[in-house]
Amino acid sequence: MSLWALVPVKPLRKGKSRLANILPEEERALLNYQLLTNTLMALKSVHGIDQVLVVSRDTAVLSLAREYGYKTLQEDDESSDLNLALSRATVVAQYYGATSLLIIPADLPLLKPSHIQSILRDARGSPLMVIVPDRHLEGTNLLYIAPPGLVEYRYGAHSFQAHLEEARKHQIPVVTIEIESVMLDLDVPEDLEELSKVHNITPFSS
Repeated sequence: MSLWALVPVKPLRKGKSRLANILPEEERALLNYQLLTNTLMALKSVHGIDQVLVVSRDTAVLSLAREYGYKTLQEDDESSDLNLALSRATVVAQYYGATSLLIIPADLPLLKPSHIQSILRDARGSPLMVIVPDRHLEGTNLLYIAPPGLVEYRYGAHSFQAHLEEARKHQIPVVTIEIESVMLDLDVPEDLEELSKVHNITPFSS
C-alpha cells in the first residue's frame, strides 16, 4: 500500500484573484506563500503518507516543494485546468506505485497534521472515497481516493456534489467528514472575515 498526497498550487501571484478588491497583488502573493508553507509543513508531520507530489506552473512553488524533499510536477503553461493537472499527477503517482491518493489544496489556513491524521484513520479499504467539503457544503476541500484513477475529478463549481455523483455512478463507498478547521478555505472576502472574527487569526500576523 502506498499513499501519495497531491498538492495543486496556483502561481503565487495569480492565486486568490477573488480577493483582489481587498488585498493588493503583493499581499495576495504573501498570503498564498503562507498558505502553501503551512500545507507543506503539515504534511511533513503526518504518518502514513509515502510521497507528496506538488503540482504547479510556478517554478518558485516547485523549488520550495523540493526544499521540503517533495516530488514536483510542472503544469503545462498552456493549461490552467485543475482537473487536467490532477489527472496528469494521478498518472505519475500510479506509475510509481501509488495505491491511494489524498488531494489537499494549499489554501486551508487552519490545517494541522492532526486533522489529516484523523481523516486517514477513516480512509480504510478500497475502493473508497473520503471527502471533506467546504463550509458551504459546495466545494471539495480534501479528497481521498483508493485506488487512484477511480473517478473523474470534478473540481469547480459545486464540486462536493459532483464528486459524490461520481462515487454513486461508480458504486464507490463514500465517507463524508466535516471538520470545521478543514472546511474553511480562503476564496472570497467573507472567508477572511470568518478567519478573523471566529478564529481570531489575521493573515500576515506572526
